Amino acid sequence: MPVEPLAIDGTYLFTPKIHGDDRGQFLEWFRADALAPKLGHRLGLAQANCSISSRGVLRGVHWADVPVGQAKYVTCVRGAILDVAVDLRVGSPTFGRCEAVRLDEERRQGFYLAEGIGHAFMALTDHATVIYLASEPYNPTHENTLHPLDPALAIPWPDDIEPQLSPRDAEAPTLAEAEAAGRLPDYETCLKYYAELS
Repeated sequence: MPVEPLAIDGTYLFTPKIHGDDRGQFLEWFRADALAPKLGHRLGLAQANCSISSRGVLRGVHWADVPVGQAKYVTCVRGAILDVAVDLRVGSPTFGRCEAVRLDEERRQGFYLAEGIGHAFMALTDHATVIYLASEPYNPTHENTLHPLDPALAIPWPDDIEPQLSPRDAEAPTLAEAEAAGRLPDYETCLKYYAELS
């Protein structure tokens, strides 16, 4: 399974080999042994989530406090989404930068995001079905959100789709507000945490 590092340290794109014939398809959508050499540790799996969204639904930008954080491995099994990672680690060389990839039912790629990296996605089709593995269980007391339409993030959301946000995400702070409030993860703390996972 080819593993491609992206511009933000701690993000990777996986392109599975799809085996198909007149009966259908088979693929390995996740391989721990392909991911571990890149991360320097195995991805601990604590939770598996499934999200089904109508076209235009925009979820995020979400992240969990580090430590412990929550790494994610995301794929789209029906329809298509624009999946986005935002480097929220204060002090990172790519702080505030985003990485956007299209995940869909044709290519069936997987997107890995390390702890401390914000995650968001927009459904590009109706019934867009996203499944993702998480390294830690959801803990609402350690969860955070940024406004996904904050111009400072420069996320390339499609111009032809009206975004639909949850009340929580619509009322979320901007990147500057979250940084001023001390809510963002620290890059050095994240690096130390990653090393402890090795």
